[in-house]
Amino acid sequence: METSGRATVVYRRAAGCEIALDLYRPAGEARIPVVVWIHGGALIMGSRATVPGHLLDVYQERGFALISLDYRLAPQVQLPAIVSDVQAAFRWIGDDGAALAPLDPGRIAVVGASAGGYLALLAGCAVEPKPRVLVAYYGYGDVDSDWYTTPSEHYRRVVPLYSREQALGDLADGVVASPPDQAQAEARRRYYHYLRQNGLWTREVTGVDPARGRAALDPFCPIRNVSPAYPPTMLLHGTADTDVPYQCSVEMAHELDRHSVEHDLVTVPDAEHGLVGVDPVLVASANARAHAFIADHLG
Repeated sequence: METSGRATVVYRRAAGCEIALDLYRPAGEARIPVVVWIHGGALIMGSRATVPGHLLDVYQERGFALISLDYRLAPQVQLPAIVSDVQAAFRWIGDDGAALAPLDPGRIAVVGASAGGYLALLAGCAVEPKPRVLVAYYGYGDVDSDWYTTPSEHYRRVVPLYSREQALGDLADGVVASPPDQAQAEARRRYYHYLRQNGLWTREVTGVDPARGRAALDPFCPIRNVSPAYPPTMLLHGTADTDVPYQCSVEMAHELDRHSVEHDLVTVPDAEHGLVGVDPVLVASANARAHAFIADHLG
């Protein structure tokens, strides 16, 4: 599978859905490290096409492979199925990817943003081959904290209040790994806003009532599965984030520290979700620290 540029691979078929990843690999036959990008979107939105430009720079400048992966989206599937997709992608890296690309399954970095940051943190305890390093941009370590399980005053104020009928009415029924068109992308965003306005995200995306089933969510909460064997981790977060609270990264950093796991919390003062609203120089500096962290651990 020698390639220069991008190759698309269907790594799994499930529930009638083809689930793909994009592999960016420099030409050559050497076995090289791989950076895995996991997109955000509350596990409801987004696609593998949204690769940050700064990660493409890492691929081009450092000679690493880059993989951007899709996974099935809620609400047509729930969190256990989504996690099983991510696990299948890593199995592909360890098996077909290692044999054909060739990729080095012993040198994997995982980078994700928002819900992708959550999945990146979960990869530290839930996938094989085990990543060597993790980078989570404005991610979170659990799926049942108050900010997700109680109504968000922010989303009740900044977007229209949606009824359940409005939130669900335009959603197509089929299982997808990315929205098929702009209308569905917008319908999924409305659905997300409805869930946040009513504190229903955890119940509907995980399939578990957080008031009664906390133990069932334990395997899906990286903050509750940190051990001294957890990979070195960088957390990047803005203090003015109105979607995923900055405190989520603070709490994850505290748990990593408690288990003596190498980590770094990169705080971007006054940055909103997506590290927006601040001087781009600050964001570029944060990204450069993430690139150096990845390179130091991948060798």
